[in-house]
Amino acid sequence: MKLSCLQENLNKGLNVVGRAVATRTTLPITNNILLATDQGRLKLVATNLEMAISCWIGAKIEEEGIITIPAKLLTEFVSSLPGERIDLYLSPSTKTLELKCARFEARISGVDAKDFPPIPSIDEGITTTIDSNSLHRGISQVAFAAAIEESRPVLTGVNARFEGDVLTLAAADGFRLAVFKLPLAKSVSQQTEIIIPARTLAELNRLMPEEEEAIEITLNPNKSQILFRLKNIELVSQLIQGNFPNYTQLIPQSYQTKMVVNVAEFLRATKTASIFARDGSGIVRLMITPGSELVPGKVTVSARSEEIGDDVGEIDATVEGDESKIAFNGKYLTDVLNVLQESQVALETTNPSSPGLIKPVGADNYLHVVMPMFVQW
Repeated sequence: MKLSCLQENLNKGLNVVGRAVATRTTLPITNNILLATDQGRLKLVATNLEMAISCWIGAKIEEEGIITIPAKLLTEFVSSLPGERIDLYLSPSTKTLELKCARFEARISGVDAKDFPPIPSIDEGITTTIDSNSLHRGISQVAFAAAIEESRPVLTGVNARFEGDVLTLAAADGFRLAVFKLPLAKSVSQQTEIIIPARTLAELNRLMPEEEEAIEITLNPNKSQILFRLKNIELVSQLIQGNFPNYTQLIPQSYQTKMVVNVAEFLRATKTASIFARDGSGIVRLMITPGSELVPGKVTVSARSEEIGDDVGEIDATVEGDESKIAFNGKYLTDVLNVLQESQVALETTNPSSPGLIKPVGADNYLHVVMPMFVQW
């Protein structure tokens, strides 16, 4: 292997695939990044056996070749170099990669690529395309609600239902549920439901902000793997096998009280209350009071801790229905308010022991259900 490329491009490519490098593993070669010449470009690949990321960068190829190099060492060395041309040369006999850039040079011992896990190529199955901005927003507003605990593996993923020209993403951890609908640029012929690991979607989300073109999604025929194809990047992931709970049953269909508030004001009041709620199981109490002709409605956001003290904040609200009291975990409220892009949000409640339904005002494609906490008022 003999090639040259720009330090900036190599550094960027290593950072892209580096997210898929295995951290704790019984297979040492998954700590390495695969470097290979591929049709006039340099291909970088990393995998942790659950997910693999491939990235292609522009390079001047003089001799073809393939090798795997320790990811941490290579990434740290390349990132420390000046922004000039890097020359790479692989000695076939010693498996040593030589790197030269300006007045710096290094030799890194590699491992034969034949031991590197094969990366699945998904060329057939269900294929669709989706706008990158819509998908980015959908993942941002749903993936955080997936469970972190591995006790119920299906809940650590995001349920994706492809139906016609609509993709519905849903995540739940037993205490909250987020559902987001977005349009597909290319409709699918058959309805399909799969569970994508939330970690995979979080990595995909990091790759998307610079992506302007539509993203191609391919699901293999036996629904065990999914491929996301970006401009110069491919991410392939294993899917979670199992049945996702029927979440539609958790969505309240009616309410006794509905309040509409400014997102930024509600977020500030909730964050402030959460400071005092830390020692009190994270409990943030909401008291929703309807207004009259002369006085606007309001919501009082409070928290108290036996040891620290208490806090009360008040914000204006448009209230429809009865006066209401309900308590939530403050983290769950701030999590959802942080990802909303609209300026106003509605909260619908029935009673203190029923779930609250949060919806952004002016958008009918997103909803968030939060289970209440039981408190003595």
